Amino acid sequence: MTDRGKIDAALFERVIAPNLGAARDDVTIGPTPGVDFGALDLGSKTLVGATDPLSVLPELGLERAGRLAIDIVLADVAVSGIEPSHLTLALTLPETFTADELAETWKGIGAHAATFDVAILDVHIGRYTSVNSSWIGSGTAFGLGDQADIVRPDGAQPGDAIVISTGPAAEVAGLFATLYPESLGLDPETVALAQERVDDIFAVGDALAAHDAGRITAMHDATEGGIAGGLVEMATGAGVRFDIEREAVPVADGVTAVCDAIDVDPWHVTSCGSLLMTIPPGKAQAVVRALEARDTAAAVVGEVQAGEGVYVDSNRLQAPDRDPSWAAAERLAGE
Repeated sequence: MTDRGKIDAALFERVIAPNLGAARDDVTIGPTPGVDFGALDLGSKTLVGATDPLSVLPELGLERAGRLAIDIVLADVAVSGIEPSHLTLALTLPETFTADELAETWKGIGAHAATFDVAILDVHIGRYTSVNSSWIGSGTAFGLGDQADIVRPDGAQPGDAIVISTGPAAEVAGLFATLYPESLGLDPETVALAQERVDDIFAVGDALAAHDAGRITAMHDATEGGIAGGLVEMATGAGVRFDIEREAVPVADGVTAVCDAIDVDPWHVTSCGSLLMTIPPGKAQAVVRALEARDTAAAVVGEVQAGEGVYVDSNRLQAPDRDPSWAAAERLAGE
């Protein structure tokens, strides 16, 4: 078991998978490592749902922090190819969280939901003792669509092009530059560039635009474990080989400097906002253009082959045992 973040696949299979309640035929996709959503057969339609913890960082500005918190939840439905439509939220706030702070946070949440025509279906909001971190609850997003339209992260096919948007570690660069600007030892201009990466974390609009532009065969957002972990999950799940050219992968301004400063591999750290996609080759450039029209960097970075594993410049890529950004954040918070 990892010491921070999500439990690993081995613990999931040993403890969680054998104890999932009733075995019901209407569950078409249940809890699965590497798949961030589930699916429920409703007859003529399929309901896709996804749950995530909510983190609200005041340093981002509470309105922006609220928008970001629910974007991460909604993204886990959006990557499936089904548009999110409804959201339920539980906010377990610290006792010190004021009514004005709640109002500012909720303004961001409500406005961002409205941007994607998402209705908030149910809420539980309260203040509680012993809540002393940015993790203040959870959200569940839902979307209704056709079973045939669902795109799984393990659907890659030999011959597909591999497309990556945003690139590695935008999340870490943006958050670390915002939370620990004095501790990075970087010049103010580089810190300011890295702080802009916070806006790259938002992924819902990119995921929906990509699905509209081309027939995606697999999509995954690069969260804990970064793009290395996400690519390995995708290739392993599909039983195929990914061949990738490192220089083709976009890297945003400020990312390399921040990752060097905190001594982490940018491919190994949480990268919310980075989408990993496989696409039939004739549609790949259309997806890239659709993302670039949204000012999101994207590129064809490789190809899916028969075989197994992920190879970058012919070297086998391994997923990290744990996401090193957790230890880096702990270290800087203690300085």
